[in-house]
Amino acid sequence: MSDVQIPEPTPVLTPPRTVTRWPWIVAGASFLTLVGAAGFRSVPAVLMDSLQTEFGWGRGTIGFAVSVNLLLFGGFAPFAAALMERFGIRRVAGFALLTIAVGSGAAVFVTQAWQLVLLWGFVVGLGSGSIALSFAALITGRWFLRRAGLVTGVLTAGSSTGQLIFLPVLSRLNEHVGWRTAALTAAGAALVAMAIAIAGIRNRPADLGLTPFGAPAEYVVPQVAAEASSQGSLQRALTVLARCARRPAFWLLAGSFAICGMSTNGLIQTHFVPAAHDHGMPPTTAAGLLAVVGIFDIVGTIASGFFSDRVDARLLLVIYYTLRGLSLYALPELLGPSAEPSTWVFIIFYGLDWVATVPPTIALCRRHFGSDAPVAFGWVFAGHQVGAAVAATGAGVIRDRMGDYQLAWLLAGSLCLAAAVMSIMVGRARQRVPVLA
Repeated sequence: MSDVQIPEPTPVLTPPRTVTRWPWIVAGASFLTLVGAAGFRSVPAVLMDSLQTEFGWGRGTIGFAVSVNLLLFGGFAPFAAALMERFGIRRVAGFALLTIAVGSGAAVFVTQAWQLVLLWGFVVGLGSGSIALSFAALITGRWFLRRAGLVTGVLTAGSSTGQLIFLPVLSRLNEHVGWRTAALTAAGAALVAMAIAIAGIRNRPADLGLTPFGAPAEYVVPQVAAEASSQGSLQRALTVLARCARRPAFWLLAGSFAICGMSTNGLIQTHFVPAAHDHGMPPTTAAGLLAVVGIFDIVGTIASGFFSDRVDARLLLVIYYTLRGLSLYALPELLGPSAEPSTWVFIIFYGLDWVATVPPTIALCRRHFGSDAPVAFGWVFAGHQVGAAVAATGAGVIRDRMGDYQLAWLLAGSLCLAAAVMSIMVGRARQRVPVLA
């Protein structure tokens, strides 16, 4: 069935059915899709030293390719959310995963830096941006009225689960077989994820004659579906941006989330392994530590989703950003040739905190932007990736010019404290629309 059409201004009632397995099937398939898509997210950190050794490229050069990827990963997210609203989640997600597979697989043929930027940066970046965190926000908003925060946390943890699986695997392949085999493995994972997405994801409950999980008997299909189907994806994304940009909450959320991206994807995910190697730690050991971050990230993100249903989301963000900033201040003293107990404390804490910011940020988008929230969060996530891109290149340049990452850790820690202040400045808002359509 095509997208719900609303012939009259009066909303259309959707008869509820008692079958509730489909929301969980869709959520499970979405989780596995995000796990498979995370294969490439583990590639740059693991392969950076190998590319530097084989081609003689500096970390700033490789970091630039990652920065382009991160920029497109975030910059295309709001348009991808609009595309999913117009053409369907399953279709867009499948195409995105195919694009990731092509970009990662073709990278085995690179011989020059511009080719790495083209494939890792532009091709994989566009694919990744099409199945970014706005994908999780859209799935949750369409299929769940109750347990939305918890499901958001679980879906967000999908990328962390993928990191847990792929980091040690790709690191060992890189060390014992070669970086090209690792890149092809990530491409294969994206193809498997594409098959899961096509088989298990459905666009809307109404397509199956259902209502979202937890919907009351008087549930009303929101009219945003009509707007999304009547507007082009570009127009829809820009219209939502224009509406949101008039609200201070949008800029505070985008700014704080940019710092989140800077201190996670841009800095730790991209540079932790080479930074630890600078201190004498074997790359495989460092990659294993980063995988452990993924273990505790799953716990932290799901717990954050649980608390987002019960606690002021602004307070959660203040706690997360403050503790993250303090931990980054301490990191330079914790790195060494081996993983000491103090290093493990950092790894466990940073894992718990890594993506814990996502459920409360999505919750604030739901409250402030209502039915515009999936696309609005896409724009907020674009800010996240701008910050990540700046850190991926900036930290590499700092390392190339100063010989270590000390300044990068200190700058990131200070910015996290600023993000805590920005979070508490986000005003309260009455929840405008109970579902993201």
